[in-house]
Amino acid sequence: MNNATPRLDIIIPVYNEGANIVPTLRALARDVKTANRILICYDREDDNTLPAIRNNRESFNSLAIEFVRNRGQGAHGAVLTGFSASTAPFALVFPADDDFNAGIIDAMVAEATKGCDIVCASRFMAGGSMVGCPWLKAVLVRTASFTLYHVARLPTHDASSGFRLFSRRALDEIEIESERGFCYSIELLVKCHRLHWRIGEVPAQWFERTQGASRFQVIKWLPDYLRWYIYAFATTFFRRPAASVRLKHTA
Repeated sequence: MNNATPRLDIIIPVYNEGANIVPTLRALARDVKTANRILICYDREDDNTLPAIRNNRESFNSLAIEFVRNRGQGAHGAVLTGFSASTAPFALVFPADDDFNAGIIDAMVAEATKGCDIVCASRFMAGGSMVGCPWLKAVLVRTASFTLYHVARLPTHDASSGFRLFSRRALDEIEIESERGFCYSIELLVKCHRLHWRIGEVPAQWFERTQGASRFQVIKWLPDYLRWYIYAFATTFFRRPAASVRLKHTA
């Protein structure tokens, strides 16, 4: 068991990820050297992720794992509950079915240590990839990321991914207004950009999941994403001031 004081909280929102979670945790135990704590954020006690972890504990015994019952429901509730439970200098939201990107986490922490308040795991920069994505989702996320980087000048090639590291300052000071899905992620990104806080990125891989259902509902969440997409353009072209960002201590 890792008894070092964690510099990183790895937040993993789960919903019946029993078929995926064990390889993911094995990869984290093998590849992440930064002292960390794993927060498994779940909705229900009958979620099959929980016994999968408990019954295979010897496979990743070096990990400090805590189970966190969500205050709300769904992906949004899981991540925000994880943020509330996090106490480390950095917090990373990591997919439950990702057993191939654990090796980039230390590089993300290194970028954050240099002063980045957000570090994106980027599929669309050199060295990154996205494989097997359904065509509609692929068109939407690629178009959004391309225009936000090249036109709105957001300093990341991949604005739409939820796989992202956040500084304690970003989580403690920026109020999250989003209420659905993974929209909090692009919201924090565009607000950090308006505040002129540093944003970094490292290349990441992405493969369409083979087991379990994705919780990413691109059409349902599209109006929420559009709000923050427009916000990014307003920052660049209308020069909205940093003071317009809603912060927790000024709300």
